[in-house]
Amino acid sequence: MKTHLLVAASLLGIAASLAQAETIVIGDKIAVKETQAKLPTRGMSMKSVESRHGEPRQRHAAVGKPPITRWDYDGFSVYFENHLVVHAVAHETP
Repeated sequence: MKTHLLVAASLLGIAASLAQAETIVIGDKIAVKETQAKLPTRGMSMKSVESRHGEPRQRHAAVGKPPITRWDYDGFSVYFENHLVVHAVAHETP
């Protein structure tokens, strides 16, 4: 189990460093593929994301320390630490 978590964390780190990539989890496997979606980039402020992409469909309350907040848009979700983007994830389309 620890090996799976270590591999997953490593792959997510690699995925976060790729410029417009999509992280897909299927069962216990993680895959990364390029996406054409214009996702917010790491380090963008909440204000910048909102001015570029509009009002999110749903805002989730911050959890944990440091506080992590999620905003859901049609087609992707954005994760913030405090007020800065740490990751954006494209939703899989059927």
